[in-house]
Amino acid sequence: MKPLHQAQAEILDAVAPLPVVSVPLASAAGLALAEPVVASHDLPPFANSAVDGYAVRVGDTAAVPAELSVLGTVAAGSVPEVAVAPGSAVKVMTGAPLPDGTEAVVRVEDTEPLDGGVRILVTATDGLAVRGAGGDVAAGTEVMAAGTRLAAAHLGVLASLGVAFPTVRRRPVVALLSTGDELVPVETADLSGGLIRDANRTTLAALIADAGGMVSDHGIVADDPELLRRVLDEAAGHADVIVSSGGVSMGDHDVVKEMLTGLGTVSFWQVAMQPAKPLGFGSVGGVPFFGLPGNPVSVYVAFEQFVRPALLTMMGAAAVFRPRVRGVLDDGASTDPAKTVFLRAVAVPDVSGTWHARSAGGQASNVLSAMAAANAFAVIPAGTGTVAPGSPVDLELFTFPSSRTRREAIGG
Repeated sequence: MKPLHQAQAEILDAVAPLPVVSVPLASAAGLALAEPVVASHDLPPFANSAVDGYAVRVGDTAAVPAELSVLGTVAAGSVPEVAVAPGSAVKVMTGAPLPDGTEAVVRVEDTEPLDGGVRILVTATDGLAVRGAGGDVAAGTEVMAAGTRLAAAHLGVLASLGVAFPTVRRRPVVALLSTGDELVPVETADLSGGLIRDANRTTLAALIADAGGMVSDHGIVADDPELLRRVLDEAAGHADVIVSSGGVSMGDHDVVKEMLTGLGTVSFWQVAMQPAKPLGFGSVGGVPFFGLPGNPVSVYVAFEQFVRPALLTMMGAAAVFRPRVRGVLDDGASTDPAKTVFLRAVAVPDVSGTWHARSAGGQASNVLSAMAAANAFAVIPAGTGTVAPGSPVDLELFTFPSSRTRREAIGG
C-alpha cells in the first residue's frame, strides 16, 4: 500500500497552477491572491469620530463640568469648515472627520445641552473616541500576502482600499460524474431492483464549490466502457480537473479502472488509509483525473485528503489542508494499524480549551449520516491500532477553512 503522505505529495507535485486573472471584487470570494496587496493609502484615510458626540480640545476638559460654545455640526461625509479655538467644541456624528484643533471626542451621553453650547461632564484624554488616520492600515503596508484565500472580511478590506479588481488565479472547472448501473437520480421514487440514489455527485458538487471550483456536471454514467470513454473525452475538452466516483476498486464491474488502466496515464493505488483506500489518479487528455471510491464516506474523505488540496494548490492558495488540533478521544477506538484511519467525530473544546472528541456514529464507509453529524476527523496514524479512551489524538477540523501549508501538513 502507498503511504498517505506519499500519495498526497505525488498528487500535489502533478497539478499545475491555473492562469492569473483580475476579477471583479464581488466575484473574488474563495479565490487566492496571486500577488500581495499593499495599501495605497491610510485606512481610515483621515482621523474621524468613533461615536456621536462633541470634538473638543483636551485642555478644555481638565476641570469638569466645563461649558463650551458649539461652533456647528459635522456629519459623516462632510468636511469641517471651522477650526476649534479654546473654549469651543463641534458636534460630530460617528465617522465624521475630526475638526482642526480638536484631540478627542466626548460622547453625547457624557454631556448636557446648553443654549448655543454644551456642558462636558467627563475629562477627555488625547485620542478619546478618535479613529486615527492609518489606525487600521498604514499606507505602504502589505495587507495580504500572495496565496491568501479571500473570505468576506478580506473582501471588505480590499473594498476599503479601492482594490476593485484583485489579481488572483482563476477558479478551476471541475468535471463531475458518478459511475454505476445501480445509480439513479435523487428524485427517483422507485428503488426496486437494487437501485440507489446518487448521493456522491450531490456531496461532491457542494465540496467543490466550497473549495472554490465550478462544477461541470456530467451526470450518472452507466457501466459501459465506451460510454465512459466518450464522457471523459468530452470532460477533458473543457475542464481543468475530472472527478469521478465509483468503479476504482477490485470488483468485476469496476469499469473506470478497467478502461483507464491501459491508457498509461492513470494509476490505481491502494493507499494506506481508511476509509478511501482505493484511488485512481493521473490524467485524461492532459487533465488531472481523480477516480474516487464509490462509498459515500470514502468519497468525502478522499476529496478532503486529495482533491481539495489539489484544487487549492491549482488556485495558488498558500494553505491547502484543513487545520488540526491536539485533543482527547473520549471513547477510544480500535483501528487497523496498517492504515491512517479517519474516524468521524464530534469535537468540542471544554472550558479550559482542551478539545474533546467522540464518535459521530457508525464508522463504516457507507454511513453518510455519521459524516453529516461530524465536524472533525480523529486521525489515527498508521502503526497505532488501538486507542484507549481518553488518549490524545489529532483532530482535523473539516468544517474550518484551510490553515496548514503543504510543508506543514506533509513536508516537501
